[in-house]
Amino acid sequence: MLAELIFWTPGASTTAQQVDWLLLFLVLVCGSVGLLVAVLLFYFCIRYRRGRVPKELPPTKKPLLLEWGWTLAPLGPFAVMYVWGAHVYLTAYTPPPDATPTYVVAKQWMWKFQHPEGQREINTLHVPVGQPVKLLIISEDVIHSFFVPAFRIHMDALPGRYTSVWFQATQEGTYHLFCSQYCGTDHAGMTGQVIAMKPADYQKWLNFESDGSLALRGRQVFLKYRCLSCHSTNAHARAPVLEGLFGKSVPLKDGRVVKADDGYIRRSILKPSDQIVAGFDDVMPPFEGQITEEEIIAASAYIQSLEPGGTPSRVEDYPPPTKTPAIKSEDIDHAK
Repeated sequence: MLAELIFWTPGASTTAQQVDWLLLFLVLVCGSVGLLVAVLLFYFCIRYRRGRVPKELPPTKKPLLLEWGWTLAPLGPFAVMYVWGAHVYLTAYTPPPDATPTYVVAKQWMWKFQHPEGQREINTLHVPVGQPVKLLIISEDVIHSFFVPAFRIHMDALPGRYTSVWFQATQEGTYHLFCSQYCGTDHAGMTGQVIAMKPADYQKWLNFESDGSLALRGRQVFLKYRCLSCHSTNAHARAPVLEGLFGKSVPLKDGRVVKADDGYIRRSILKPSDQIVAGFDDVMPPFEGQITEEEIIAASAYIQSLEPGGTPSRVEDYPPPTKTPAIKSEDIDHAK
């Protein structure tokens, strides 16, 4: 059991088996080449050792066939490594369309998770077995790295930029979560756990732990910063309409066209002057240093929930989320 804990962690995700087979192939190929080199080295050390009187050899020709052989022979295995590795990489970092998004905020020295249904967790992530989960990861301070050995997933958490990775747990259990990037004094203590549950048990946990959907908290953020004073559909609107915005292409004043994703929304909130929408003036103040990463994530979730149909002209009439219902429970919003 001790050897298993040290040298090998059983896989518990759909990605794990692919990574394990690729690793086994790499070890076999590289180990075979290394063993061949070691055997030949040992043989030549004895065969041509110092002190042995060499025999006079007849003139030899250049072994062109041998040279071509040892040059081309590795091409096949290395081509297989490249194609196989590229397939595993693209599979591991291209989530399926039905993957459930979960936001991850790394901070010295903890992991904070936000589910779309409203649950917030610290150093513990609950997921359903058999359902894909997409993690959108960002750091509040330095570079961290999200690593779950049993799932064979690893992704850096970068300050000021979203990264993503996905997985699908295949069996119930509690799995270790580590930060694999040295991030400061208490780096070794930046650990956690991922709890994979049966879908029915996971749904019960959702209903019990939720304190309102993430989009609903985003609505509160939206009202807190008075975003509607500019983002409305009346004749005096000074900013773009947000309903139906998420996922669409946005033409900018400088001629660029960008996709309205989480990264675009985040940049538009923190540094709006960097990407002014075509047809609008640079009137939005920057919120960098005023709004937290959690509030940005919530605001993005709220914008995603808004469907086309027009924005009301009063803050009090601004609609609640249309896609995620609110469920009340206790709030988990402080570090352990």
